[in-house]
Amino acid sequence: MKKMTSFQSALIWFGAGVSIAEILTGTYFAPLGMAKGMLAIVLGHVIGCVMMFAAGLIGGRTGRSAMETVKMSFGGKGGIFFAALNVLQLVGWTAIMIYDGAGAVNEIFGVGTGVWALVIGGLIILWIAVGVTNLGVINKISMTALFVLTVVLCFVIFGGNGAVTAPDDSLTFGAAVELAVAIPLSWLPLIADYTREAEKPFQATLASVVVYGIVSVWMYMIGTGAAIYTGESDISVVMLKAGLGIAALVILILSTVTTTFLDAWSAGISAESLTARVHGKTCAIVVTVVGMAGAMLFNMDDITDFLYLIGSVFAPMIAVQIADYFILKSPDHSGEGWSWKNLAIWAAGFILYRLLMRVDTPVGNTLPDMALTILLCVLLRNVHASRKPSTQGGSTE
Repeated sequence: MKKMTSFQSALIWFGAGVSIAEILTGTYFAPLGMAKGMLAIVLGHVIGCVMMFAAGLIGGRTGRSAMETVKMSFGGKGGIFFAALNVLQLVGWTAIMIYDGAGAVNEIFGVGTGVWALVIGGLIILWIAVGVTNLGVINKISMTALFVLTVVLCFVIFGGNGAVTAPDDSLTFGAAVELAVAIPLSWLPLIADYTREAEKPFQATLASVVVYGIVSVWMYMIGTGAAIYTGESDISVVMLKAGLGIAALVILILSTVTTTFLDAWSAGISAESLTARVHGKTCAIVVTVVGMAGAMLFNMDDITDFLYLIGSVFAPMIAVQIADYFILKSPDHSGEGWSWKNLAIWAAGFILYRLLMRVDTPVGNTLPDMALTILLCVLLRNVHASRKPSTQGGSTE
């Protein structure tokens, strides 16, 4: 298999970062004002991207896909459990991204959201057919176009006549941080699907996460700026008022395709972890078709509950993996059915996350949840280790 360079990895994750979903999420930060909103965005991305880096590095060093690395901590059947959850969340993301992209394009070129969903889905299938390691020139052209056009969009938004929306107290700082963490966190269960193919795992993972983090912050900033300085939370309306025309069409469609492609592709890779009878590329195409259907049939305007559900499932999962791989140097559990101890720790982390959602902390829910989950892993290992000598010596004291 052809290995990816760090530059290729960075291009892929640039495309992942340029996302309508991230711009739309950024509009939620307007109640904080620009300065405080940006602080929450940056803090949230630092938290999320550190976790992304850890997940990607495990995959890069072991040469395993994201869900295969999960099996190292949770056992073969445990990995299948998380692979199934991951496929479901990626089908959801595929539908949401196509829905957002089609809706935004239709605001400018109103021929019907169903038509645009088909166009976007068709291009995603084309990306899948070409394959992640063979995109080459297509990716370079796409990323260059997106970069130039997004810079133009920034000038449109931030070159206005001052603030329209005044800050208010409808969003707390802690809740804003958690919204900033949420989308980087959603990439945790799939970043290793790409870093596993890297020539130089550390450099490729670092390049991927740094580029994604910077671009994602940029997208959030565009959304926040649009809501504050233009008074619009619909980015397509901003583009329409600015007269971007065909440029808006290119931004909206390309950004949706380059991000959603990764979701669909990884859904296929995760499905391969469920059964050897599934072909990843074929499954990715099926996921795209399902996503198109979902985008045409269901309303997906508010995804905050979906984001929090992803956080509660995958934050404690990666916390266990980080503790196992980097701190405890635990043995590989892939050959086992279930690693019940780690599954119990994950369940505790899941419950803790849901409880923390009721508490407003300055750093959101994810960081304290992961820290406490990692601490629980370490404490249980120390308790187990302290009991071993006494058991071997024939005493329970």
